[in-house]
Amino acid sequence: MVLEKLRLDGRVAIVTGGSRGLGREMALSLAAAGAEVCIASRTPSQLEATAAFIESRTGRPVLAVPTNVQSSTECDAMVATTTARFGRLDIMVNNAGIGDRKGAGAAVWDLSDDDWEDAISVNLHSAFYCSRAAVRHMRERGGGGVILNVASGTAMRAYPVGMGYGAAKAGVIALTKTLSAQLADDGIRVNCIVPGFLAQHPAETQAERDALAARGRFNTARRLGEAWEMGPLAVFLCSDAASYVTGQSFVIDGGGLAGGIAPVGHGEAAVGNG
Repeated sequence: MVLEKLRLDGRVAIVTGGSRGLGREMALSLAAAGAEVCIASRTPSQLEATAAFIESRTGRPVLAVPTNVQSSTECDAMVATTTARFGRLDIMVNNAGIGDRKGAGAAVWDLSDDDWEDAISVNLHSAFYCSRAAVRHMRERGGGGVILNVASGTAMRAYPVGMGYGAAKAGVIALTKTLSAQLADDGIRVNCIVPGFLAQHPAETQAERDALAARGRFNTARRLGEAWEMGPLAVFLCSDAASYVTGQSFVIDGGGLAGGIAPVGHGEAAVGNG
């Protein structure tokens, strides 16, 4: 009975930012648990490669929909395409996000309007646009469903090298709480995963392995997380095993926030600064 509650057979999920890293691993896990999955991102070639990979691992069809989640119109179209293909939508995973690609490291007095708005748009507006599009469909078919947002440990501590990113991810946590209250009567649960430092992909060389080990040695768990570890948590939160869980944020960071040891500004391209 317990394991059956974790199955997602007959359900349809969208994972934004699903072509690589944490999104790819969550999409793979949802498909392995029985869901029909749509993955969305801006890069068609990465989407197609990931869709083929997930299909080969799970035997389940995967829909790939190129989407710029900064556009509410494209988010609406993504949901429409998914429901046209699978007939329904049960799970919306808002994972798409990016660091402060324009204003990285800028002090507040030097941060331009454009730099600030770019970080907020990619990381916060997108979660709202996708949630709104998904909820409209869920309510039209009678309610029920799951919204799962992905925030960041930077939402819970200082992050001077990416103030727009940290602020946007804090907004994602607040959005999660408000949506959970608004949508409770519709039977729609809303939760949030808050990753800390996770390697976006396995190390390919000994030098990379050594670098990741060096960065993880100060963490409470004495290592960095791995992308696949997001998958089981996502499956749980999207499944009936979490039927009494809503409005919550789940930190997966190897005890980093609890230990208070994540250095300010720590983060590299190969490490998800969750």
